[in-house]
Amino acid sequence: MAQERAWLLRAGLVLIIAALLLPSASGCDGGFYERTIQDLCLAKFDFDMGGLERGLWCSWTDTMEIYEGLTNCTYQVALRVDCFWPNHIVDRFFTQIHRIYFHDCALTGRLLRDPPASVLAPFIAVPVLVTLLMTALVVWRSKRIEGVL
Repeated sequence: MAQERAWLLRAGLVLIIAALLLPSASGCDGGFYERTIQDLCLAKFDFDMGGLERGLWCSWTDTMEIYEGLTNCTYQVALRVDCFWPNHIVDRFFTQIHRIYFHDCALTGRLLRDPPASVLAPFIAVPVLVTLLMTALVVWRSKRIEGVL
């Protein structure tokens, strides 16, 4: 048992060292990819968002095309530098974008709201009325002893 644990520990250490020292099998240079999307994609996004009035940054209809362009840019760069997409670099990149540009935006359209009273009222009234009716029926039936043996 101790030998198996020692072997597993050595195998794990070898895998960790190999992952750190050997080049990636995919050929993706993460640092180069990150610098490229910062230089190309973020620069274009900054320029496009700068041309948009700050009050419209939270309007999806006004920012959708710019945001899609940013997404497409990160994807195209990933293809060119032989990186998988999406990846942890893209995740961090978009988190950074959202912290800078969209941190004050409400989640309009996604928040849960109560339905209108015209929809909600029947879902409340019907069970209450059925409960009262059943209670009255049970009380009325329990007072009638004629049919009980």
